[in-house]
Amino acid sequence: MAKKRKTGNRTGSPDRAALQGVAGGVAAVFAYLGREAVADFRAGVASFAPKKPRMAPSAKRPKATGAATPPQRRSPDPSPDERRRPSIAAAAARRRADEDENTGEHNGEATPGAPSRRARSPKRRPSRAPDAKGRRRGPAHGAFVAGLLNAASVAFVAALAGLYVIFIEIAPAPPDRTDLWAVNRLPSIVILDRNGEEIAARGARYGEAVRVADLPPYFVKAILATEDRRFYEHHGVDLRGVARAAITNIRAGTIAEGGSTITQQLAKNLFLSPEQSYIRKAKEALLAVWIEGRYDKDEILSLYLNRIYMGAGAYGVESAAKTYFDKSAREITLAEAAMLAGLPKAPSALSPTSNPFGAQDRAAEVLDNLAEAGLLDAAEVAAARADPAKVVSAGAGAEIGYFFDMVAERARALAPEGQKDLVVRTTIDLAIQRAAETALTRALSTEAKIAGAEQGALVAYDNRTGAMRAMVGGRSYVESQFNRATQAKRQPGSAFKPFVYAAALENGMTPATRMVDQPIDIAGWRPSNYSNRFDGPMRLTEAVAQSVNTVAVQVSEAIGREKVIDVAHRLGISSDIPTEEAGVALGGFNLTLEELTAAYMPFARGGRAAAPHAIESIEDRDGRVVYAFDPGPETRALDERVARDMTHLLYQVMVTGTGARARLPGRDAVGKTGTTNDWRDAWFVGYTDQITAGVWIGNDDYQPMKKVTGGTIPAEIWREFMIAAHDGLQSRRLPGAFVAETFADEAELAQFYEALAQDLQRVMNGRSVRGRDRRFLGNPDFDDRGGR
Repeated sequence: MAKKRKTGNRTGSPDRAALQGVAGGVAAVFAYLGREAVADFRAGVASFAPKKPRMAPSAKRPKATGAATPPQRRSPDPSPDERRRPSIAAAAARRRADEDENTGEHNGEATPGAPSRRARSPKRRPSRAPDAKGRRRGPAHGAFVAGLLNAASVAFVAALAGLYVIFIEIAPAPPDRTDLWAVNRLPSIVILDRNGEEIAARGARYGEAVRVADLPPYFVKAILATEDRRFYEHHGVDLRGVARAAITNIRAGTIAEGGSTITQQLAKNLFLSPEQSYIRKAKEALLAVWIEGRYDKDEILSLYLNRIYMGAGAYGVESAAKTYFDKSAREITLAEAAMLAGLPKAPSALSPTSNPFGAQDRAAEVLDNLAEAGLLDAAEVAAARADPAKVVSAGAGAEIGYFFDMVAERARALAPEGQKDLVVRTTIDLAIQRAAETALTRALSTEAKIAGAEQGALVAYDNRTGAMRAMVGGRSYVESQFNRATQAKRQPGSAFKPFVYAAALENGMTPATRMVDQPIDIAGWRPSNYSNRFDGPMRLTEAVAQSVNTVAVQVSEAIGREKVIDVAHRLGISSDIPTEEAGVALGGFNLTLEELTAAYMPFARGGRAAAPHAIESIEDRDGRVVYAFDPGPETRALDERVARDMTHLLYQVMVTGTGARARLPGRDAVGKTGTTNDWRDAWFVGYTDQITAGVWIGNDDYQPMKKVTGGTIPAEIWREFMIAAHDGLQSRRLPGAFVAETFADEAELAQFYEALAQDLQRVMNGRSVRGRDRRFLGNPDFDDRGGR
């Protein structure tokens, strides 16, 4: 009895068999292409053989007997799928039919009904013509040529066999057919305001699946003319396109053009990572052939169009059409089709909502491609150019895009892994948010523009809960999505000094403590004041009000930089603060407006730590709560006395100091100015009993402004915003918001009056009083600078 042959693991496993089938499909495609190459090679070799002599005109060619008259060839009727294809496919079909007519062959086999070569040959052949040396070529020459062709064929088959082995080793496991329709979706996020009203959506959005047959023909033509003109001709890998891209890239000296087909892009989208490597490209090509062998062209194109990313969180043409034009992809115009067809190249950079001019330029290129490929006539292209696509307004989502982008990113991080379609309830108050937008954009388009300030940001919190009520990250979200409130790290300058003085109050100093404004030298560093003078003895209240740099540095050095940094971190500063430099007292390090503003809140909360947040809760698509904000147990960041004394110090800034322009009518408010060297950054951060807010203005490229300080434009923006934000809120007193003199004890008062008596004596002796007594505190040109 015959024994059963054992099957090894390599060839017996279903996965290996599937891989071999895939590689076999690839080999079949290369064999098809190889037959064409061998045919070209045969034709090239035959061109070197001597041509048969022509017969004399008088010679009569005997009639071939038994040769049937070839019937008239007809192209087969097109299938319904072929009728739906655009003219690219029709042109390819006509070209193949013409080639068949010219050669009388189809795929290497004789056309039915055509006469055989023997039947077409005459009975009597003329004698062979002699070569240049008078020799006649006989059967030996034909054998040599045939042997050469056979050797080339064997070499080609051997190369295919080698490719087969390589593909077996590197091929990924072929996916299930159903996997092609599974979508790896990012969470789609619906954003609600503090009252539960829907504002906008963020995140990936997938529209209804559409088929090629449902779309306008000009849209399909636009996609093919731009992404893959030979889509209906190749078998997943376009060798011509690869060669063309290689030549273009070699000439350009960089990767200027890719050679991937639509099928390859679909394969990468479905199964592969975005890494750039030759192995990944080989897998991509293999999977493209696998897909081509199992789906027809229209199905492949439909899959591609339903999955491709098209910017602004939209995946697929249906979602993109709804996002940009508020209509179905079935209803888009030619101009809109051209704009959508141009997005796959760079969907984020060319998104019509973020880069309208770039999107229009790209749409014009697509129209050029259509005309160049002969898919549309000049009149249609001209009409589309005359009436370009118009993007619909994105609603509230575009108005406050900085806040939404921040929330979308944080919601994805907070949501459990695998959750889709999230509903996020945020802390934003639309009325307060719009007040912030109005105040900032008005200033940046008027006085700030004149002063050379191109950008700004604003953040506001509810002191009672720590909820973020407003956030603006720049002048225009459409122009730039970079969030200067949460992403830009800039030097705070004197806006950091409250943390220095809070540490001093914790370590025994009081608002009435006297320091001396005098030249100091710390390891070769000599800080100066904005006024370029030194005013001698003064209390902390005056040093804070006038933002005196030398006093802040002396206080920091006296109590220790480590204690200053500890207080800053306890209050909410999360950025690293260096201890090596004495300039830390003047804000000589980088942080964000978001964290600096939040760190002021404990002063307004009587020393209680704040819990800043922008998201209240997250629900899944079924309404289940998957995240809820928990502030945790209340902790104390500062002693209540220290918080009250800090409010007292900052109140002097508004009453007699650098923040006079930020005063609020009929309401207690405190704050601190901040300006960095050469006027590169200007800040104002302050609070009332209800709201803490911070403002920054400057330039992204760090270009200096024209003497813009924290007490000028930022203070004015802060004031305008806070007046609007407090509309309808009851005015309440701030503990500690009173004038400085009520805080001095008898000993301090005695010292003060003694210094005053000395000043009066100098006046009587004909000397001038100290410069600080002559200052006009309301002078807008008098403000802090260089860390003040």
